Amino acid sequence: MDKLYVMAFFFAFVISFLVTPLARKLAIKVGALDVPKTERKIHKDAMPYFGGIAMYIAIMACMYVFLPHNKTNVSVMIGASLLVLVGIVDDMYEMPAKIKLGFQIIAAIIAVYGGVRIYFITNPFQTAGLSLLNSLSIPMTIIWIVGITNTINLIDGLDGLAAGVSGIAALTLLLTIITKGYSFVIVECAIVAGAAFGFLPHNFNPAKIFMGDTGSMLLGYMLSIVAILGAVKSVAAITLIVPIFAIGLPILDTFFAIVRRIINKKSIMEADKEHLHHQLMKKGLNHKQTVLVLYGISIFLGLTAVFISNSDTKTGIWVGVIVALLILILANRLNLIKKASRK
Repeated sequence: MDKLYVMAFFFAFVISFLVTPLARKLAIKVGALDVPKTERKIHKDAMPYFGGIAMYIAIMACMYVFLPHNKTNVSVMIGASLLVLVGIVDDMYEMPAKIKLGFQIIAAIIAVYGGVRIYFITNPFQTAGLSLLNSLSIPMTIIWIVGITNTINLIDGLDGLAAGVSGIAALTLLLTIITKGYSFVIVECAIVAGAAFGFLPHNFNPAKIFMGDTGSMLLGYMLSIVAILGAVKSVAAITLIVPIFAIGLPILDTFFAIVRRIINKKSIMEADKEHLHHQLMKKGLNHKQTVLVLYGISIFLGLTAVFISNSDTKTGIWVGVIVALLILILANRLNLIKKASRK
């Protein structure tokens, strides 16, 4: 297995890169296009979807070749396949949110059936630092998988943003576990990163294709899975702190969006133009500059995750608290949490 993850990354990258133009042609042929209808849309012209299909082919092919065909991996592949089918339908016909959520829950249950489980959560108030979830293990796992699956969708608002951030998150998770020797999880992280980065050249501004819900749900699902599989191998008090920072940007943007909508007495499902990338553009950054700044934030959070994973429990928790405070200060300055002014 030594260095197998390098080969897995390379082949996932190449497959994703080469298949994406074919996926673009298919999207145009069947009419799977993102036609801007509201002011929330930043692009002006119709843009083909189905970038997620290219990443799906890359991920499935590499998982089949480079990973053991055990119950866990087969279940993950089945769950991912279900979400991609749902994403294709949604990209073409706009599936109702509740039905889409139902399928996401089913995909999460399939992963749980395959052995993907969160067994511990961090408890800084205990000497051991861990709390066994017991009966809460399954619902917590489902909530995590569905939650992360949707966070990637929420940040997919600028060319190259979701793909780049997902690739950075996957590499971060790889680096946090590479010294632990969890070979198949390392390879899985490399595959997800390779597929995301292979798609990125076609999706970076100006984009030629969008990943659509097909891609955002796939990447979110896979990131949620590898985060659990990497964490569950480590009986450390930072079990869930590390993956939270590793996938930090989409988690934080989603968290602030929910808080913002609650403060303003709006449905948490209601879309707005107050996300982090919107606020940065209001500060005067252009499209590319905004994406690059968000890449930088993702890398910073990723390095924080790597540092925490190699620290003792107390140091890791303190670093996490300090970075969290810095994030709150930044969020306040960028008006990510604010009460709408009355006109």
